[in-house]
Amino acid sequence: MPARPIAIIGASGALGFGLALRLALAGSPIEIGSRDPGRCADVLDRARAAVPEGSFSAHDNASAVSRAEVAILTVPFLSHAETLRSIAGALRPGQLLIDATVPLASAVDGDPTRLLGVWQGSAAEQAHEMAPDGVQVVSALHTVSAASLTDLEHPLDQDVLLCGDSREAKREAAALIERVRGLRCVDCGRLETSRITESMTALMIAVKIRYTNHAGVHLTGLPEALWE
Repeated sequence: MPARPIAIIGASGALGFGLALRLALAGSPIEIGSRDPGRCADVLDRARAAVPEGSFSAHDNASAVSRAEVAILTVPFLSHAETLRSIAGALRPGQLLIDATVPLASAVDGDPTRLLGVWQGSAAEQAHEMAPDGVQVVSALHTVSAASLTDLEHPLDQDVLLCGDSREAKREAAALIERVRGLRCVDCGRLETSRITESMTALMIAVKIRYTNHAGVHLTGLPEALWE
């Protein structure tokens, strides 16, 4: 069965761009989404140069989402709500929306190791509130090193913490993310647990400042089969 197309909204950022490269290497067609046509074209050129064998196309955000079965949201928190409003008409019931957004204080020129308060509790819960009914929201990728993803010569060995209210949606998200060699997905509970996993981004930034940009999380003592 051919790999399903994936829309990456925010691929001009380090995390989104790294995901686009790694998923393309794994054989997934990538629909790059952006609100800025010039930036979108630049990302497309860089992606094709980095992974010549990959399948990439570029569109405005809503068009990218409409062309894909799965959308991954990797935008700064400052544009999170605006982006969700812009793609709401393209999202459809049953579609999977993976949200990697974190409400870092750096969105308002604050410290990147601190978080902003979100009325809904977390960025992922805000996405769930704003997405049309029937869209399955899963939060993920908050502790994954963007630098490691973008550096294609760097082998990955990191866990991805998933939160969501549907076990099947989390299973689908895990199957997609684990197409990237070296990433293992762990079910961390309901979507409200994103309040904790999102805060771990700030923790990882603090660690990276002191040690290395390639830092990640790996949980020990887990069974070999996590998604049976």
